[in-house]
Amino acid sequence: MNELEKFLDSITQGLRPLFRVFEPLWWQFFDWVALVSWVKLVVVWLLLTIFMGPLGLAQPAFLLFIFASIIKVLAGGKRRADIVARDASEHAKLERLERYVMEARMQAMQAQIEPHFLFNTLSSIDVLIELDPQRASKMQKRLIQYLRAALPQMREGAAASTLGQQVALSQAYLEIMQMRMEERLTVRINVPEVLTSQPFPSMMLQTLVENAIQHGLEPKAAGGLLEVTAALQGARLLVSVLDTGVGFSPSPRAGIGLANIRDRLKMLYGLDAELVIEAVMDADRPAGTRASIILPIGSQAPAAISAPVKEAN
Repeated sequence: MNELEKFLDSITQGLRPLFRVFEPLWWQFFDWVALVSWVKLVVVWLLLTIFMGPLGLAQPAFLLFIFASIIKVLAGGKRRADIVARDASEHAKLERLERYVMEARMQAMQAQIEPHFLFNTLSSIDVLIELDPQRASKMQKRLIQYLRAALPQMREGAAASTLGQQVALSQAYLEIMQMRMEERLTVRINVPEVLTSQPFPSMMLQTLVENAIQHGLEPKAAGGLLEVTAALQGARLLVSVLDTGVGFSPSPRAGIGLANIRDRLKMLYGLDAELVIEAVMDADRPAGTRASIILPIGSQAPAAISAPVKEAN
């Protein structure tokens, strides 16, 4: 290596730290020139000329404007397209990531279904096998019916679920609970047939029904009524579970289920859906609880709906 090459190499080595510092600034300037409009570019040049003119730097400001204009004409279009494409790709990746996180959270929430109902039912069947085999067989069939309705919904998630599927699942659960509670439980289902095809998130109605039984009616010696209703409320679907039990007192188990419903509603519908818990009063005394899920409904829903009440004792 001759002296000139050594001299140039030493200059290059000395300038490398400077290049590392100014390279990001250069690309920031390049990207700004590519994206800025011609009007804003001219305005910036005029401002530079006004402020730098008294310092005798008007000519460098003009040269900077010419340099930026050349960059904009020769490479600005391609660079702008590259930046837009990059931003769109990053936005799409972020949306996919957010969707995956939301789906994972929803699956985790749906997996928090308490197993005590299944254990209690199996224990009841075990006892009835000795005392009343016919009734044990009937309860076993009801449990199979419930699992056939519940397991596919847990796997498929909320996307393909309808109100009709959720009502069928809750009815299968309530039939088992009626066999266990007997005359202590009266069930009414008032869900118009025309609303059963409406989309409805999976396992939410079931959670409300389970809470009404466990925390409202089972603790009450006389039991009471559980009523499931659905109706239109303007442009929204109102689905309610009413029980005439001991009244609402949020326990840790009930709190987890209701919190999951609120979180899932927020993820699915934002601020367009809500869960409302109301105390039912009788002569200013607690006489039960009404839990309602309110969702936006599609324009295909009819304007007014009425249907008979189905009652099972």
